[in-house]
Amino acid sequence: MAMTEEEKKYKGWIWTLSVVIPLAVAALFGVNLPKLGYDVQPLSFLPPIYATINGLTAVLLVWAVSAVKRGNFKLHESLIKVCMLCSSLFLVMYVAYHMTSVSTSYGGEGAIRYVYFFILITHIVLSIVIIPFVLFTFVRGIAGAYERHKRLARITYPMWLYVAVTGVVVYLMISPYYAH
Repeated sequence: MAMTEEEKKYKGWIWTLSVVIPLAVAALFGVNLPKLGYDVQPLSFLPPIYATINGLTAVLLVWAVSAVKRGNFKLHESLIKVCMLCSSLFLVMYVAYHMTSVSTSYGGEGAIRYVYFFILITHIVLSIVIIPFVLFTFVRGIAGAYERHKRLARITYPMWLYVAVTGVVVYLMISPYYAH
């Protein structure tokens, strides 16, 4: 099946964003304003908020898939748009927190430490990999390329759900070690 005009129109933007977003996050993650001498208050209240947003994203994704399986395409589209907004809000808050706060080291010991780092690493890797999948899946849906959308969504959905759920798990595992 050929790409729609809409997909062709956004293809360059999707690939650009898929590279720029992780690079910008990595660069900004390395900027710590207090260490640079700026007098800013740490945004230590953000982690439970952005973890909640990740949890909400997971719930909304499941609801969106349920809606489309019931034939409620308008609800599906609306829920996916909210999921994309939630993911964007998460990203802004995550970067803001890390720019104003000292990194927290995981303090767990033994086997749980390996579990934590496995979950963290797979979460981080998939959060990067998922970007073009989400954007291409979204554009295909909006463009009316429903068969191509559906095929790609079968890959995108479990990855996006994994990233959302593991974001909450990572937060719950590291939250006891946050400096208060």
